[in-house]
Amino acid sequence: MKKYIFLSLLGIFAIVLASNISFSNSTVRSNNLNDRTEEIRKFASENGYSEKLAFFIDFSISSNKYRFFVIDLKSGKILEKAMVAHGSGSEKGKINGKLKFSNTDGSYCSSIGKYVVKNSYNGDFGKAYRLIGLDNTNSNAFSRAIVLHKYSKVPDNETTNPIVLSLGCPMVSPAFFSTLEKYIDSSEKNIVLYIYD
Repeated sequence: MKKYIFLSLLGIFAIVLASNISFSNSTVRSNNLNDRTEEIRKFASENGYSEKLAFFIDFSISSNKYRFFVIDLKSGKILEKAMVAHGSGSEKGKINGKLKFSNTDGSYCSSIGKYVVKNSYNGDFGKAYRLIGLDNTNSNAFSRAIVLHKYSKVPDNETTNPIVLSLGCPMVSPAFFSTLEKYIDSSEKNIVLYIYD
C-alpha cells in the first residue's frame, strides 16, 4: 500500500512539474507577444494603420508549431493562430539553429520587421496580398515580390516535422488565408504585419 501511495505521489509530482515547465515557456512567449503588441498598437496609432488588429509572425518558434498570430490590439487577445512557412534561404543559412534573415533580392530569405498589408492581386498562387516593408530590414519586400499568399502544402495544424519552405514569402494554408482574407478585406485601414524572431 505504501509503495502504491509513493508511486501515485511521484506520478502527481511529475505531472505538476511538467505542467509548470510548459506554463513557464508559454508565459515567456506570452509576455514577449504582449510587449510587441503594445509596440505595434502605438506604431499603428501614430501612422494611421488599423488600431483594431495586427498580424504577428514569431520566427523564433519552429515551423512545425503555430507562429502566425492575429491579435486584437485593443484587448491583446489572440484571435487566431496558424502555421506559416519561412524562406528556404533562411533555413539554409541557419547559424546555431537560428534562421538567417536577409533583405537582398535572390536570397530566398525571410525578412524581419514591420510590413503594411496592401492590395490584393492574382498571382501564381491565386489571390495574394502585396506587402510593403517599413523597416530597413525589409525595405526591399515590394521589389523582391515578397507577398502574403497561400499554398496547399502548408498544414492547418501543428506537425511533428518542419513544414514546407517558401522563397521568402510568409506562406499560409488555404484555409487560414481565407480567414485572413476576411480580416483584411473588411478592414477600413491597412493592417500591420510584424515579423520578428
